[in-house]
Amino acid sequence: MPDTTVIECCRVRPDQDADIPLPRYMTPHSAGMDICAAIESPSLLEPGEIMLVPTGFAISLPQGVEAQIRPRSGLAVKHGIGIINSPGTIDADYRGEVKIALINFGKTAFTINRGDRIAQMVINKVCHAQFKMVEVLDESLRNGGGFGHTGI
Repeated sequence: MPDTTVIECCRVRPDQDADIPLPRYMTPHSAGMDICAAIESPSLLEPGEIMLVPTGFAISLPQGVEAQIRPRSGLAVKHGIGIINSPGTIDADYRGEVKIALINFGKTAFTINRGDRIAQMVINKVCHAQFKMVEVLDESLRNGGGFGHTGI
């Protein structure tokens, strides 16, 4: 059984967005919670266009935890809909409305409707690190080998 982290959540516009589901896991073993669009009316996302979509909720993450906002694979494969800064990060000290920066990588316009599941949110533990300056780094098998250095 995975660890359970309690995350405080509130609706930004409780009267207006009571019909929008809060983030939720769609299956018992889902890693991400689906997030729904809290838009007033259908919105057309043209090819190449970026749209910031409200979700109607805000969260308070515990210290040492982040939320990553990721695309939904079905929207990506079927319609070319992604997240421009994927994965987006919500820090533990952010208290504003969660908004999703969608982009249409596809060739046709895509309609976003109120309540559509548009992204997923994965909760992760965070480690803060410090840098230590050294003269030379230790060697590894890879060393400076970069993108594609092992072939196709």
